[in-house]
Amino acid sequence: MWQLKLYRDMVLGRKFEDQCAQMYYRGKMFGFVHLYNGQEAVSTGVIQALAEHDYVCSTYRDHVHALSKGVSPKEVMAELFGKQTGCSKGRGGSMHLFSAPHRFLGGFAFIGEGIPIALGAAFSSLYQHNLWGVPMSVTACFFGDGTSNNGQFYECLNMAVLWKLPMIFVVENNQWAIGMAHHRSTSEVEIYEKAKMFGMPALEVDGMDVLAVHEVAKEAVERARSAKGPTLIEALTYRFRGHSLADPDELRAKQQKAIWMARDPITQLSSWLIEQELVTQEQLDKIHREIDIIISDAVQFALSSEEAKDLYQYVYAS
Repeated sequence: MWQLKLYRDMVLGRKFEDQCAQMYYRGKMFGFVHLYNGQEAVSTGVIQALAEHDYVCSTYRDHVHALSKGVSPKEVMAELFGKQTGCSKGRGGSMHLFSAPHRFLGGFAFIGEGIPIALGAAFSSLYQHNLWGVPMSVTACFFGDGTSNNGQFYECLNMAVLWKLPMIFVVENNQWAIGMAHHRSTSEVEIYEKAKMFGMPALEVDGMDVLAVHEVAKEAVERARSAKGPTLIEALTYRFRGHSLADPDELRAKQQKAIWMARDPITQLSSWLIEQELVTQEQLDKIHREIDIIISDAVQFALSSEEAKDLYQYVYAS
């Protein structure tokens, strides 16, 4: 059942991030760690609409995107621990996950960095398709509301429409750019309206409803794969934790957080599945137990792995 697959993917992402918080506060992870709690419907809804040969480009909040794209929880956890067995050999850490086999183009520490990379991947896909008949690969590029005020965003929208690239721009509008409320930082609050200036199909979707996100994502993927060009999806969502684990999260009103947390995408889907008599609570509980084991195994794998080697190999010229 495809709805249950979406549920499982979201639960994996949530439990993985909760475990990351524990490991961070125990001193097993270092640097900045940005968690995805609350936004799982966006990652799952979009990425589960893609094929294995499609590309995903992320941001600094990249753990769950990598998991949704199929990167092993063991490899992701080991990377966060700075271990050789990590998906980036321990050199990247939390904000620089990368996996060529899964066509996961990486997390990026600075906002807007990933959009030109995603544009290049989409151009390459179209070029290879037109020249050699290679099956069209679609590129999904994730970024936040704060990024939509940056130059790369507008430049890449223009080029994507001009060349009809097989690309999906996914704006994860969680209402806050670190400590700046979205409505205070932009002259056009509706981000999807900005794409229309370039003639790009764009729409807004409830980013707390995975079924709604998945439906619009499937349409965007089909459009891109049919060489009809890019689409922008603005998913209205909310992060349940602070900007990073170093953020005490004192700027957002408690009432605002409570309203959004009451719309938890995982709880909403579980309630719907039971109401529709598609599953039982026992089946859902079983998924939670299975994922608990997966997360535990990932932590043990990371703890037992060797430290990253040759950390300075690609830093200084020989």
